Amino acid sequence: MLNIITFGTAVYIAIVSGITLRILARKHISSSARLAWFIVVITLPVAGTVLYALLGEVHISQKLRSSKARLLTQMKELEHEKLCGDPAPYKKVPQRYHAIFEYAQTINDFPLSDGNSAELMADADETRRRIIEDIDQAKDHVHLLYYIWLTDTTGTEIAEAVIRAAQRGVACRVMADAIGSRALLKSDLWVKMQRAGVQTETAMPFESMIATHLLNRFDLRNHRKITLIDGKIVYCGSQNCADPEFRPKAKYAPWIDIMARMEGPVVNQTQLLFASDWMSRRADAHLDSFPLNGTPVENGFVAQVNGNGPTERRGAAAHLFATLIQSADEEINITTPYFVPDIIVLNALCAAAIRGVKINMIVPRKNDSWVVATAAKSFYPEVLTAGIRVHEYVGGLLHAKCLTIDGRVTMIGSSNLDLRSFDLNYENNTIIYDKKFTSEVNERQQQYLKNSIEVHLEEVSSWRLPVRIWHNVIGTLGPVL
Repeated sequence: MLNIITFGTAVYIAIVSGITLRILARKHISSSARLAWFIVVITLPVAGTVLYALLGEVHISQKLRSSKARLLTQMKELEHEKLCGDPAPYKKVPQRYHAIFEYAQTINDFPLSDGNSAELMADADETRRRIIEDIDQAKDHVHLLYYIWLTDTTGTEIAEAVIRAAQRGVACRVMADAIGSRALLKSDLWVKMQRAGVQTETAMPFESMIATHLLNRFDLRNHRKITLIDGKIVYCGSQNCADPEFRPKAKYAPWIDIMARMEGPVVNQTQLLFASDWMSRRADAHLDSFPLNGTPVENGFVAQVNGNGPTERRGAAAHLFATLIQSADEEINITTPYFVPDIIVLNALCAAAIRGVKINMIVPRKNDSWVVATAAKSFYPEVLTAGIRVHEYVGGLLHAKCLTIDGRVTMIGSSNLDLRSFDLNYENNTIIYDKKFTSEVNERQQQYLKNSIEVHLEEVSSWRLPVRIWHNVIGTLGPVL
């Protein structure tokens, strides 16, 4: 018996020591993430070791890497004009904002483009109605990709519009995330689309935990929300293919989203993002199947598409947010449902506030993720002390994801201000320089503020010690969670 105990202890020490050394020796990991994993493995050796084996490192399968390389090779053959429109779009942008677009281009190689337009949707109902109208008028192709696609009114009506398009000969390609849309993928509606001739694919399929982990981290997700019609129209924003009542989490409803209908070269750039996801599942696919039909509109604005993901340069998303924040001179308005920033973004926000930039951050008061909500509160003392104003929305779950700078620059899309969006999710956003559109987004943010309760430093300072400790424990473990 003693020998068995001794042997088990030796194996246990060897495993924990190996994992600990691996954590300490790793490159491309933040000090906060390293510390968080170190704490978990030391305090919960068995569970911590298992968690690290499953979640500790972002392993990307060779299939994903190969499809990415193949897409980049084919992109080099494209006409540059289709991606940028006006050959000199920077002449419309003040020098202080050039760094935003220059840095964003290093991520996907999408240039700043001119000749774009955007129409802000009034609400979820208008978004659904306009998408269905555009699909019903489609003549060449319809491409849809959603993280969450439900079989509720919105999900069913959009699926039926796609079925009608396929039946009249329109090429329809539909993707849905394996986890976010798991109910749809098992439904009769999914089968109905396939029988109608719609090409369907599962994004980031979850085949089995063990098999998937041998290829890539099993909880990587495709969080994008892309709706493309004929390569001429694209919808960009935070809304999934679901009703605002959001039946799986109805107690947090309504979900408040923001969406824009866009035209111009940004459609072509988004088309390439969709193609990258589709080609990762279809080895025989080629860019010829994804025509770049978006053309510059008269009196349009400059804009650029950005697609983040675990196959892009590590840290690229956080650095982009930091660049946006550092470019601000007067005001930043941030709307995000999940606020768990890394140290780069947190420091950029606090530094901007300290140098005099007025910053409003709007988050939901009642969040569908208690972990994220708790971790977010661990940052409240620091951001409030720096002068950032924090507002908690009380009219439902504020799911809108947008950032405006100085009344001139807007970023709208699928990215949250959290570590998952920075490192693990595939996201799509559009960065726009246009005073008119930014003014419209700012007006929407003011509506959010009217339905929010401001959090003051005095309130946070009065939190009891056990509460503060709990917030900080969860916040410290943020890189793990």
